[in-house]
Amino acid sequence: MCGRFYLDVPGEVLMEHFGLAAAPELAPRYNIAPTQAVAAVRAGSGGRELVRLRWGLVPAWAKGGRSPYRLINARAETVADRPAFRDAFRRRRCLVPASGFYEWQARPDGRQPWAISAGPGPVFAIAGLWERWEGEGRVVESCTLLVTEANAAVRPIHDRMPVILAPEDYAAWLDPRAQDPARLATLLRPCPAEGMRAWRVGRRVNSPANDDPGCLEPLA
Repeated sequence: MCGRFYLDVPGEVLMEHFGLAAAPELAPRYNIAPTQAVAAVRAGSGGRELVRLRWGLVPAWAKGGRSPYRLINARAETVADRPAFRDAFRRRRCLVPASGFYEWQARPDGRQPWAISAGPGPVFAIAGLWERWEGEGRVVESCTLLVTEANAAVRPIHDRMPVILAPEDYAAWLDPRAQDPARLATLLRPCPAEGMRAWRVGRRVNSPANDDPGCLEPLA
């Protein structure tokens, strides 16, 4: 599961890394949580575009435009078959920029949060899906993050991790013409563990109300 992440790079870095036409104006975020708006890159009519989507997928058929909490993540192993995700998996894929993510390690004294960066660059892309819901006079565009089994760097902390795509796979993931589930599934593998870094942080990150650089402070 991936329930929190952070993104603290300038818009110019996002523009260069994701091939955007302009640098987006984004404030640094240190504790991005479900139900909040997240930045996402998707294929638009004029090329790649950065949009803001609500984290927690709302399927087009959902009643009242609400998303169950469990739809913040889609498992790579079952995403092609689950009714909530399968249409978006074929037609509406996106990249969710991140500088790092958090995972919680089960310990006898409680769950210990860890911050994890993928390295070596300041930003990477989590594979995502997006949906558009319309009803009751409003529109909700939302997303979910794909997760897979943990690699060697994350496994001591948690058994799952977000699907981190290699930059050379961005075009294939965003290509709306690519609709073969078997071929898309080959991209949903754990990223290499080399270069990743993990450190314990304080439990103040447990509350989404705390969104500042202190969330990343290493625990003494």
